Amino acid sequence: MLRLPRFKYLRPKTAREAAQMASDLGPRAMFVAGGTDLFPKLKRRQFEVDALIGLDFLPRTIHRGDDETIVDAGVTLASASSSAELRGDYPGYAEAAGLVSSPPLRNAGTIGGNLCVDTRCNYYDMTYEWRKAAGFCMKKDGDICLVAPSSSRCWAVSSSDTAPMAIALGALVTLAGPNGDRELPVAALYKDDGIDYMAKQPSEVVTSLQLHAAGATRTAYVKLRRRGSIDFPIAGAAVALRLDGPLVTSCRIVLSAVASHPLEAAEAGEFMIGRRVDEESAKAAAEIAAKPAKPLDNADLSHFWRKRMVRVVVEQALKRAGDR
Repeated sequence: MLRLPRFKYLRPKTAREAAQMASDLGPRAMFVAGGTDLFPKLKRRQFEVDALIGLDFLPRTIHRGDDETIVDAGVTLASASSSAELRGDYPGYAEAAGLVSSPPLRNAGTIGGNLCVDTRCNYYDMTYEWRKAAGFCMKKDGDICLVAPSSSRCWAVSSSDTAPMAIALGALVTLAGPNGDRELPVAALYKDDGIDYMAKQPSEVVTSLQLHAAGATRTAYVKLRRRGSIDFPIAGAAVALRLDGPLVTSCRIVLSAVASHPLEAAEAGEFMIGRRVDEESAKAAAEIAAKPAKPLDNADLSHFWRKRMVRVVVEQALKRAGDR
């Protein structure tokens, strides 16, 4: 049985206090909300910490206004997926939240945690003994990317389900730091690096997600995984589009699990503008969207097959969004 290492558990009362703790303690401290991804990785010794800073003080409310909907970072994935407000105005986002892992873990996992979930790789997400036997990888304890040995960077993939949908919706996040709060687009929260994948400061706490008024926006999220539950995505597509009559006036398509960050297929989104969402246009856009996707042999199933399946999930997401 894998056991957690020893650590101190700190319980700040505010986001500012939590950020100050993280700033003072440095890289040997980490935040924990639901812990659904963090605790297994601690057991596998993928992280080494002296202290965990609990974020259970974060509010768990969805605030619906005239111009925006604010989702507190402490809202659980289960609550987000079943929220009448989100299901009515942002069905794609509710879908994405409802497809994360399994029902018990969605009861614990949070919106903020899923935005910040660690990148994944078959050579990294293993026990310490397995990784030692295979030769440690660049992401932890080694100096070579085992999936691309000649590469100077880590190619672990982003596997958040909610982040691509939030980006497609043009959502903002609020970050609390030791010296104050700031807002930035969710798209700016990530870097294309399997190790250093978050653009926020390590001491900053995600406190809320801001979704713009839905209006006539139609959304959908399609996830591909081996099993119908538990598994991380091996390809995912988030779509948010607007129509004027039968024609698309704006469209954003964002992919999951095919790069080290949520990957926007901007060219495919632009292609859809001025067109109807039909069999022909969805298929053509899906072909364009698959071009920047570069799955490697570091996730479940063949990367050649996953590359082909990017077309399928994009086409399905476009059709589903168009039908709403």
